[in-house]
Amino acid sequence: MMVPRLRLSLALCALISAAILAVALASERYGGLVPCALCLVERWPYRIAAPLALAGALLPRRLGWIVLWLCVLVMMAGAATGFVHVGVEQGWWPSPLPECMAPNLSGLSISERLARMPARPSKPCDEPIFLIPAIRLSMAEMNVLAALALSTGLAMFGYTNRKSMP
Repeated sequence: MMVPRLRLSLALCALISAAILAVALASERYGGLVPCALCLVERWPYRIAAPLALAGALLPRRLGWIVLWLCVLVMMAGAATGFVHVGVEQGWWPSPLPECMAPNLSGLSISERLARMPARPSKPCDEPIFLIPAIRLSMAEMNVLAALALSTGLAMFGYTNRKSMP
């Protein structure tokens, strides 16, 4: 019977997605790491996958299989977003987000410059953050690996159990 394994796979997806978000938030709050704009965008696939997979674990079997494949797509999009961030960190291309660019304050008065400055300084997107300094793997690179592992694991489960799909 495949239903318990499908529910377990979706529950694990929800748990892993929530754990990845928790690590990101804990490193920010307790580790003092400041996320850049791309780091914040990279969290969205996990924010989508966690409740989606949890709902899929509670839905009927047919809808559970649909949710499983939706989670695969969401995690693949997460890996792609992470890859864009890695490319920005490595200098392969500029950031697609305007928040990552330095503001152009030339030709403005001091009061206008102060008004345009953000309340909290942001981190540049092309500066990698290393969670574990001894391991030279940036958080963006770890995100790509985590999203690929999660999407691959779900896809392999779906493919090997495709005969039990309705």
